[in-house]
Amino acid sequence: MPVVSGALSSGSVGTVARVGTTTTHRSSRTLTQRKPRRPQSQNAVAASSLRPFVLADERITRWSTPHSIQFQNHLETFLSPSASSQLFTVMAHALELRTRKNYGAGLLRFTQFCDSLSIPEEARMPAGDVLIAAFVAHHAGRVRFDTIAGWLSGLAVWHALNGARWVGGNILIYAKKGAKKLEPPPLAKRPPVTLEHMHALFARLDLKNTFDAAVFAVACSAFWGCRRLGELVIPSRFGFEAEKYVGAGVDVGVRTLPSGVRYAVFHIPWTKTTKNDGADIILTANTDPTDPVTALMHHRSVNHALPDDAPMFAFETSEGPGWAPMTRDWFLNRCNTIWIGADLGVLTGHCFRIGGATELLLRGTHPDIVATQGGWKSKAFLEYWRKIEAILPLFISKSFDQSRAISLSNSIEEFRIRHNH
Repeated sequence: MPVVSGALSSGSVGTVARVGTTTTHRSSRTLTQRKPRRPQSQNAVAASSLRPFVLADERITRWSTPHSIQFQNHLETFLSPSASSQLFTVMAHALELRTRKNYGAGLLRFTQFCDSLSIPEEARMPAGDVLIAAFVAHHAGRVRFDTIAGWLSGLAVWHALNGARWVGGNILIYAKKGAKKLEPPPLAKRPPVTLEHMHALFARLDLKNTFDAAVFAVACSAFWGCRRLGELVIPSRFGFEAEKYVGAGVDVGVRTLPSGVRYAVFHIPWTKTTKNDGADIILTANTDPTDPVTALMHHRSVNHALPDDAPMFAFETSEGPGWAPMTRDWFLNRCNTIWIGADLGVLTGHCFRIGGATELLLRGTHPDIVATQGGWKSKAFLEYWRKIEAILPLFISKSFDQSRAISLSNSIEEFRIRHNH
């Protein structure tokens, strides 16, 4: 772990009282190899040697058809086994893990549909225009169009990986248009993470525990930093990629401005919008018990023995290699366990970003600063603002008066005019 640069002050009095002089307890969580779970009845498919029992993100590369087997045999007539294997490995790396999972879900639904109609294996790839359109029609009116479109993208990639032609003719075009018009109404949006949620984490997490300290640091960084959760935690226990996710060896600078404002800054190697250019994450200290700077530095103190090549928000354990990575599921499950116990319901990872942005705006933070903090372009931020408008009453009724809401609306309007939107 590198030496932290800059001055580290006490931060929030409430936080220091909880984390300043405690004895660390290593988490008992251990790292185990990912294994596919036995599918639930709604996810079952007809048994076949063409479809081994694998993880969802592996279906796109490991489920086959007579056509795909023929294609692989053809490759072996002019490529060596190692060259053929390398080709598929490189093509698979074109897809993010989460994308492969989503595509695997689409392949599952398509296979179930074909099973229900007893479609021969030979007819499933290349899949004809009518078959694909019938698959779309089967789910029209029951599944959101974005979901269906994602499934179709997965099927198209599955065909491409196996050298099969993807048709997508007129029948499919009209089936997609019909599914778009027939899509069911969207699910009710989940409420955002608020200070009440954050304070529940502060009150109920055991910050002497290495896992809970990491959870709290992620929560405070995502909330006050307005960051996507996927920029801070990894999708699965073996999903860490150094070129995409920030490591424990990253330099964290903690500095104090002449005005007395303290902040922490570190670089992440990849974001959804900047790709490999990454971004600097800037966390500004505040007087709230959930001060992100103090939470982050406490995590790095409690989990100080992490190797530099571990994920940044990994945590020390009492077994195995001595540490485990913080995964999205572990993080959200811990947060939701606490929120359910506090009668605050269940939330998703995206709720941190929209909740933190709203809290900062209502505190009078200029929209330009919030947009920069969360990595939004001006147009994207204004589109995001439309989502925030719908949840303002959840914040204003508890923390602010209507005059603050009016002032915020005026600031956003000035932002809109200045950026010509």
